[in-house]
Amino acid sequence: MRARKSSRFRRRPIMNTIAFFWPIAGIECARFDGQRGERTMPVMLGQSSALMAVRAQLQRYAGCDVQVLIEGETGTGKELAAREIHYASRRRDRPFVPVNCGAIPDGLVENELFGHERGAYTDARCAQIGLVDRARGGTLFLDEVDALSSKAQVILLRFLEDNEYRPVGGGATRLADVRIIAATNSPLEQQVTAGLFRRDLHYRLNALAVRLPPLRERSGDVLLLAEHFLGIAAERVDGPVKRWSGVALQALVAHAWPGNVRELEHVVLRAYMRADDVVIGLADLAAAESAFAAIDGALAPSPGHDEAGFSVAKSHAIRVFEHSYLLQLMHRAGGNVSIAARLSGTERRQLGKLLKKHGIETKQFRCQ
Repeated sequence: MRARKSSRFRRRPIMNTIAFFWPIAGIECARFDGQRGERTMPVMLGQSSALMAVRAQLQRYAGCDVQVLIEGETGTGKELAAREIHYASRRRDRPFVPVNCGAIPDGLVENELFGHERGAYTDARCAQIGLVDRARGGTLFLDEVDALSSKAQVILLRFLEDNEYRPVGGGATRLADVRIIAATNSPLEQQVTAGLFRRDLHYRLNALAVRLPPLRERSGDVLLLAEHFLGIAAERVDGPVKRWSGVALQALVAHAWPGNVRELEHVVLRAYMRADDVVIGLADLAAAESAFAAIDGALAPSPGHDEAGFSVAKSHAIRVFEHSYLLQLMHRAGGNVSIAARLSGTERRQLGKLLKKHGIETKQFRCQ
């Protein structure tokens, strides 16, 4: 008798938009082509200009078979970005092998990467292939590459110089066929300047580079992701479909999300589990995450606001977010619209229209 598939694997459209999926609980999700019934590459969920620019960059990098360095705050989706490069490249039919560099003991780096021959050391009763061989023809993703020790950095550098390696206890060298994509939570250049990371290894890994924007720079994506994760939460626990109240949406948009998409995913799940009603309010959010308990009356809805439905609540939340974001952005840019456009990944003309829409004068920031 065939086992019933878990409900978390059911594909469903999100808010009548393109069916983009995010990996939940370590499961690799993908975009599904309903017309051809085919599974295609995983993609990053979002419609902001900042994310679309990054995705376009990932698509270009997929066609150039060299090392890629992905930088971004925790929870921004660095592994998913690496997978998007892999599945859009000619290596898509070969393995994608992720490894957390911080979890590899310093004395086992060579063994983990290159494997060992039988008798290489005590208890090595049989040969074992390493990660480089497991990813042969595909992609080896080195997450938290900045966690490698000085010794491990030398080992990796030597491998990247000529793509050759020797299993522990082995004689002849072997030629690798693998693409290396590395990721780090903090700018690697800062680690180099601080003397914590080898500059020559940085050059090797940094053939192509991409920075993933934090969630606070992805205008409008919080609402899309919050709706998506709410639907996922209902499926995971096989529970009723729930929705956000207008004030809850405003609070979600106003939050800074230091943990980015991963933090949002967990907050949504906790809020869903705590809410007794089908409408998740600010009190449910505050119970799920203490930061929301500090939300003041500025987010209070006008009479009949919640009853007006999702569209009105969404529009109001977006206005609140845009105004708050623009104020913070112009403060960072010192009132310079060109600098602000670069920081936000927005066209200068479009940013100017937004500033005019919200009545924000740039000169007030120039003397701060």
